[in-house]
Amino acid sequence: MRVLILTYGSEGDTRPLAALGHALVQAGHQAHLLADAATLGSARALGLPCTALAGDIHAAMSAEGSMRRIEANLSRLTIAHSAQWLQQALALGAGCDLLLVSGLAAFVGLSAAEALGVPAVGAMLIPISPTARFASPFLPFTPPRLFNRASHLLFGHASWRLFRAATNRARAQAGLPPRQRPWTDQPMLYGISPSLLPSPPDWPGNAHLTGQWLAPAPPGWSPPPALLQFLEAGEPPVYVGFGSMGGFDTARVREAVVHAVGGRRAVFHRGWSGIDPASLPPNFHPIDPLPHQWLLPRCAAAIHHGGSGTTHTVARAGVPAAVLPFAGDQFFWAARLRRLGIMRHRLAARSVRPGALAAALDHALRAEVRARAAALGERMRAEDGLGAAVALLRRYAGA
Repeated sequence: MRVLILTYGSEGDTRPLAALGHALVQAGHQAHLLADAATLGSARALGLPCTALAGDIHAAMSAEGSMRRIEANLSRLTIAHSAQWLQQALALGAGCDLLLVSGLAAFVGLSAAEALGVPAVGAMLIPISPTARFASPFLPFTPPRLFNRASHLLFGHASWRLFRAATNRARAQAGLPPRQRPWTDQPMLYGISPSLLPSPPDWPGNAHLTGQWLAPAPPGWSPPPALLQFLEAGEPPVYVGFGSMGGFDTARVREAVVHAVGGRRAVFHRGWSGIDPASLPPNFHPIDPLPHQWLLPRCAAAIHHGGSGTTHTVARAGVPAAVLPFAGDQFFWAARLRRLGIMRHRLAARSVRPGALAAALDHALRAEVRARAAALGERMRAEDGLGAAVALLRRYAGA
């Protein structure tokens, strides 16, 4: 089976798909990943064949201003590059058996599968299949429960309206007829743990929660000696990192983090945040990108942005968290942790106060919260998300 994986998003969006591509290769199949150049590090480290798509997501997400401005930048990037993405997908997809499509490139990927005459399967880290169980994770507010299902449909149609013209221009260049409505019947695989989010009973039979798509450490990887020395020198530290988030009020967030951590030991992953590690107190140990599944079990708690991938990896490690959401689905995952008793406080990066984040971290470090986090992690580690996803892709490809 040959699978072309097409996605466009942040590093946190791409890394799980690189893990899935690697799992396909390990199972004897062929896989090739198309994604933004700045997000392909994990694929290259795993030896997964990959190609950069046109565009620069780092620049789009690092622009100064509100998160709304960053979202507008991402929309403009997608509209500007849809035709190029489709041509790249058609060139690399020749002879493939299935397209796995995700993120901002989903409409392009579904069009490519149509042109190539092969099945398309959606791959997401955020639940977008309509359900009455919960509202769309992308809503900036929580509607009455009666409108949960409608909120998913509303988001889907709004996305299609935003990208329809660009998608149809790209389709015309590829010799495809214009499309008037979004796709709704393709199978969907979700790299989401059913322990963190139980599968809604009203989902269709082709929507699957497989469990997290977590890559192994790259071959030959070993932890930096300085980090090992730091970890061995005292109690487990607090992990602090905000992934691919950028363009926010770094001074406000830095002040809140420093106050919350206080005199505790901490490891700090800069990511795309723009926070200078040199500006942090000496009890913060800066780290470069490394396998979080190795580091997080060695931490006492985590302060993070609440992206799906980070939320899953922290929870899988059995570590409690203080989630500081910035945008999009991050508020949804923070709410899930509150529902599971891992968090209590409602926070937002745009308005966070030092005392509020400190209270959230203090709560996360309580014995009963740590026990609930450990039990959740044990359940999640028993799941085989990659194995389940590979088996489903075989089924949908007819392999």
